[in-house]
Amino acid sequence: MGLVAGLLAISLWQIGEACWIVAKARLAQHLLQRAWTRALAGELTPKPWPWADTWPVARLQLDRLSVDLIVLAGAYGRTLAFGPGHVDSSALPGETGTVMLTGHRDTHFQFLKQVRLDDRVDLTGADGHTDHYRVAEQRILDSRRDGIPLARDGQQVVFVTCYPFDAVTPGGPLRYMVRAERIN
Repeated sequence: MGLVAGLLAISLWQIGEACWIVAKARLAQHLLQRAWTRALAGELTPKPWPWADTWPVARLQLDRLSVDLIVLAGAYGRTLAFGPGHVDSSALPGETGTVMLTGHRDTHFQFLKQVRLDDRVDLTGADGHTDHYRVAEQRILDSRRDGIPLARDGQQVVFVTCYPFDAVTPGGPLRYMVRAERIN
């Protein structure tokens, strides 16, 4: 009986932990919306909460899937817990080149498994200008051998998350990549 009770306690703890991660991700997006409003008003690095080490740099929308997310500066674990992150070494929204965004497969970038070719994606920069993109490619990459295609001229946005979406153990070598090209 002690073993069964112990396993049940562990299972309940894991369920609680999983629920907390999802709840934290959703609550953060509400706080980030407020910081985004300040960014659009001209504040350079509006922190969503006093101890934050990140700030909004873009708003990502995909109407067909009801996606509306605030993108944060940096693509670090502490950032990705609250929203998708912008890879520092990539172009910022509105700049020439590749904007690279990353997110967790089980929270903010879960929608990527439902994305289809030709879906329209809107990305608004902190200057308030919105660029429109069409999904041109979806691919599974192996991080041990595959690189992510980066455009130096033109404009594109690349979304990257772990794969497979339903993996029990996080952090394997596979990545799911969606590439969208800018349209006029």
